[in-house]
Amino acid sequence: MDDLRWLLLLFGLVVIALIYVYTSYQRKKAAESPQQDLFEERKEPSFKKRDKASLFDDKVTPVIDSQELKDPESPPVQKIVTVRIVARNEGSFPSDELVLGLRGIGMRHGAFGIFHQLDGPQEDQTVFSAASLVEPGSFDLTNLKEQKIPGISLFMVLPGPINGADAFDQMMAAARALTHSLDAELLDESGSTLSIQRERYLREEIIRHEHGANIS
Repeated sequence: MDDLRWLLLLFGLVVIALIYVYTSYQRKKAAESPQQDLFEERKEPSFKKRDKASLFDDKVTPVIDSQELKDPESPPVQKIVTVRIVARNEGSFPSDELVLGLRGIGMRHGAFGIFHQLDGPQEDQTVFSAASLVEPGSFDLTNLKEQKIPGISLFMVLPGPINGADAFDQMMAAARALTHSLDAELLDESGSTLSIQRERYLREEIIRHEHGANIS
């Protein structure tokens, strides 16, 4: 009898222990479920790279003045246009006659020892220039009779003090005058005879260049 009583008591204790364990497990599960759902639903905010204005208001569109995109310090794009005047039959010009011819069309000997056509009294207002085809391109006015100059290069640099097309017209007028007075040949920058078509192309190229520089 006593043995049966102890067995029943032991069995009761086991059942109570199992009920306690099961109840604790259910409570623990119920307590953890909301937190788990919360963590599953919650997402950390992500930040994408956005402009300063849209960080505060997605409806704000920043306005940028086009002038701000230009670098006032950057120099304008330069272009050099060149033609040549050479003596016939691969000869050379009498240097004194050449210098007289250059002065006769209004060019002045100046910076770098070459001749310049100026748009005013200052040398920084050069419309076009003339250099010898003999390196370094300068004219030694103190020793003209000893110099042999087979040709000269007339060139203009854009942008210049006046409109590019006007400067080109002045340079071509001077080139034709010199070619006639010196009985010379007028060539393009590559040494080929300067045709009317090539001259027109050079002029149109100058206009396109200036138009592009003005809108950039």
